[in-house]
Amino acid sequence: MADRYEMRLPAIRLQQGGQHIYCFGVDGKRIHDFATVSRVHRDNDLLQGYQRPEVLSHIRAIRRYLESDSPLLPNAIVLAFDERVIFEPTAPVGDLAYSTVGELVIPVDESLPDDEKPAWLVDGQQRSAAIRDADLAEFPVAAVGFIAHGEAEQRSQFILVNNTKPLPKGLIHELLPDTAGHLPAAYARKQLPALIMTHINASAKQIGTPFGGRIATPTTPDGYIKDNSVLRMIENSLYEGALYQYRDPSDGSADVAQVELHLNYFWTVVQSVFPEAWALPPLKSRLTHGAGIQSLGYVMDSLTEGVPAAELPGLDLESAIYKLKPHVAWTSGTWEFATDNVRRWNGLQNTPTDVRLLTNHLLRALK
Repeated sequence: MADRYEMRLPAIRLQQGGQHIYCFGVDGKRIHDFATVSRVHRDNDLLQGYQRPEVLSHIRAIRRYLESDSPLLPNAIVLAFDERVIFEPTAPVGDLAYSTVGELVIPVDESLPDDEKPAWLVDGQQRSAAIRDADLAEFPVAAVGFIAHGEAEQRSQFILVNNTKPLPKGLIHELLPDTAGHLPAAYARKQLPALIMTHINASAKQIGTPFGGRIATPTTPDGYIKDNSVLRMIENSLYEGALYQYRDPSDGSADVAQVELHLNYFWTVVQSVFPEAWALPPLKSRLTHGAGIQSLGYVMDSLTEGVPAAELPGLDLESAIYKLKPHVAWTSGTWEFATDNVRRWNGLQNTPTDVRLLTNHLLRALK
């Protein structure tokens, strides 16, 4: 029969504004008794989890170090607890009003599946895995915990904790739409574009959607269009282009359904005019390359700015996009930008200069 018991750990509670954090020590071998790693995945198009997959080579390196003489891991592991974890105070620390000594009480139920454990690892995934696998009887580690109100708050803390580390951009973009709480300004600006990108990418089950399942993300690994290219296209349009009409600048919200309709209509036209180029990855097509996605985003702004999604069919966008055919070299041939500026079809790069060059070329062709 599985054991059920309480793990009681001496801890110091620190008050930070209106929040509390708990500093304590714990045997690293026992962290996985009450904590789980929440790996990012999708379940029926709903984002679940927030951690990156374990890096096996990194874990092996840490394990070798732990099994050497006098190993030291001074960095604290960060844990997000749910409301089942409580703190029982015993006494303040001297005259420090913000600091209280007590015990952190963590319920342990060995019968629970991982996703029902009372704690999640926010930072320290590789270290905890290495300790778990190391040939050691025990290995105490420093830990910092906080009680989170829901997974959205945990994602926010995960992004903030990893803000100075080389966290994969794709993982951040996938997490942003389902994240609550304070975020750095650069991430906050991308939260709405990331939400919209997730919507148009998750529409793979809807017949005829141009981006459905084609944007490469941690949960759509078979996609071939770079998520950052689509994100920039949407962000540019939301703040300065055709999609601005659906956004409320006072609070940053938007009519996501109308934005999605607008994007799907325009890019479906693009797909219908250039079906072969749309079906190829960026290495074989400059249409699905960052330069093509962003430049055609500016074309969308030029052709549809101020026109609501319901009225787009009346613009005859097919004829407008068809005018571009003699002037593009998505998969072969050359780009004739000027008499002294001719490039092979794959000579365009995803740089601001080349995006601007291609955008101006396409807009001139429309005129």
